[in-house]
Amino acid sequence: MKNRSLLLTLGLLAAAGLWWTSRRTGATPRPRPAAPTPDGDPLDVLIVGAGLSGIGAARHLLARSPGQTFEILEARHAIGGTWDLFRYPGVRSDSDVHTLGYSFKPWEGNQSIADGQDIRAYIREAADEAGVTRRVRFGQRVTRADWSTPDALWTVTSEHQDEDGTLRTTSRRARFVFLCSGYYSYDEAHRPTFPDEGVFTGRIVHPQFWPPDLPYAGKRVVVIGSGATAVTLVPALARTAAHVTMLQRSPSDVASRPGTDETAVRLRRLAPAPVAHALVRWKNILTGLFYYSVARRNPDLFRANLLQAAREAIGERFDARHFTPSYRPWDQRVCAVPDGDLFTAIRDGRATVVTDTVAAFTPGGLQLTSGEHLPADIVVTATGLKLNVLGDVRFTLDGEPLDVSRALLYKGMMLSGVPNFAYAFGYTNSSWTLKAELTADYVCRLLNRMRRRGERVVRPVRGAGVEERPMLDFSSGYITRSAGQLPKQGSRRPWQVYQNYLLDKYTIQFSPLDDGTLEFTGRT
Repeated sequence: MKNRSLLLTLGLLAAAGLWWTSRRTGATPRPRPAAPTPDGDPLDVLIVGAGLSGIGAARHLLARSPGQTFEILEARHAIGGTWDLFRYPGVRSDSDVHTLGYSFKPWEGNQSIADGQDIRAYIREAADEAGVTRRVRFGQRVTRADWSTPDALWTVTSEHQDEDGTLRTTSRRARFVFLCSGYYSYDEAHRPTFPDEGVFTGRIVHPQFWPPDLPYAGKRVVVIGSGATAVTLVPALARTAAHVTMLQRSPSDVASRPGTDETAVRLRRLAPAPVAHALVRWKNILTGLFYYSVARRNPDLFRANLLQAAREAIGERFDARHFTPSYRPWDQRVCAVPDGDLFTAIRDGRATVVTDTVAAFTPGGLQLTSGEHLPADIVVTATGLKLNVLGDVRFTLDGEPLDVSRALLYKGMMLSGVPNFAYAFGYTNSSWTLKAELTADYVCRLLNRMRRRGERVVRPVRGAGVEERPMLDFSSGYITRSAGQLPKQGSRRPWQVYQNYLLDKYTIQFSPLDDGTLEFTGRT
């Protein structure tokens, strides 16, 4: 207990210092409203995606690189990205909302693990209050981006449907493309087929495409999966379903976290909202880094603590086999359950965990490889996402197709040899927004320098002797299934991809732009 108190105290002191430093250096200036750009004029920046990353990128441009003209192309007809797409019961964040939210916009709710609808409203408010919403072109699915060296411009092509259903294409020119489209396909999910699905008399649904009229109250539900979506669905469905079974091929690490951050509640009473938000954000960043370090350095101790917490919460129904993965902690993401709601559902007998595989569907349920039969009225295939690479946008450089898998990632955000381009890709072991904001801040620094010096083009140039390594050291299925399509990281800075916010903050936010890797050309 003393060590935890000391950690909290040190974290709060560090947070206070870092917050004060950021205020002194003007890291969070007030954004200026966006102004429209005539359709015929090239944009300074074209942002792809109006989710958490895209709206954050727009807010950074307004605050830290004022005067840049920009628009956002969004394939859907609403702001919010993931948090507008996912509508399954109980959808919520899988990391704390104080780090998932923006550094510049305090989270005012009491929840630490927030509901999807609240996150969606938060993103929309962030866009509306800065005038960003009117810069979003909805229903524009970006299909290709073509770079012209003589013009030093991208031509970005998007598809949209007219009211009569006619598919049309539109092109927009921009000096810089900032891809904020996430990492998975909105149109497809990972959905393996199982033997004899056609004989099942109930309904089979995937969480990514949850039907709004699905009645599950009083029904027997089987959720196939063990990841963040499954552990979210099970307790939510178990509130009204007759019974819910989580059928997993292999277990995941599951950690109970407080649904309410009491430190945040107390600080909001004592300090202005921006100060309280900054302190809680840094407290959570440092605490998360500490526990991640423990998990990687002493995985047996970390997992033993997880299992002990689950045992205490579940009681006599606890079976360690269902919560002990074959991989090390954080080789895949640790699933967070607020206030142990999954454990409570299991303890109360409203939910059951079964570790087995599907042999075949039957008219009334699932026949398992072990011989057990699971009765079901509804089967939910929480079987994962389908990764897409660079938003499934086809890139060409002066007419030559870009092979993304042969490119190296510069600081986890730019591609070797690709001019005037950045990609927001978050952390696997922490909140996505932390890395997305660092990326947006870096893009603003680049744009400001280029405008100041009259430079037209910037690109990272791969030097000799840099060995290629996989982009992510992560064994989740959606990563391993697409590993061959992803860009690579390198064996040394600045080509390494860190999963450490403090390292990235130094490498991205405070290191010089002239690092011998970035090439600036084309002075006007």
